[in-house]
Amino acid sequence: MRFVAAWLFLVALVSAHTALLPPYGKQCFFENLKRNDVLSISFQVGSRDPGNSEQYTIDFYIIGPNERMERVLKSQDHGDETLTADMDGKYQYCFSNEKTSRVDLDVSFNVHGVVYIDVNDPDLDSLDYLILRLNQLTSDVKAEQNYLVIRERTHRNTAELTNSRVKWWSVFQIILVAANSLFQVYYLKRFFEVRSVV
Repeated sequence: MRFVAAWLFLVALVSAHTALLPPYGKQCFFENLKRNDVLSISFQVGSRDPGNSEQYTIDFYIIGPNERMERVLKSQDHGDETLTADMDGKYQYCFSNEKTSRVDLDVSFNVHGVVYIDVNDPDLDSLDYLILRLNQLTSDVKAEQNYLVIRERTHRNTAELTNSRVKWWSVFQIILVAANSLFQVYYLKRFFEVRSVV
């Protein structure tokens, strides 16, 4: 029972950083930040269809606690945005597929938060700083690996589609050359044929 619960927890952790955007869809997430906290979000857009090599784009924006647009990115296939909170509150970030009606888009994203540490705080421990720094570096490596996985998938789809097109173009050329050869043999045979008139 514990194994099943732990496995379900890990599955929830893994799927927490992937959003499937339907056509004309939008998904929003939020983070509670304190003043001077840093929120960094990196994302990559792809398609789950292995036969599709087109690079799709989405809109991305961050809304502050006062309902003001803090950041807006239009028509992006990937991006990195960093925001330093200027006030306490709930910051909302959204991925929007409202311009595309054709396909579901797979958005893989990573959220990095840096908690502001006051240097003048008497309770500051250097070990706490090192742990936060190590956590940040580990998160950066994980985000880069996720980005490379999505990028490799997109490039593999493009290469497989190109390979398929080259294969079918070669088959078409072989058929065309064979048909042309047969026509030329037939034409030359008829050209040199002796006709007798009675």
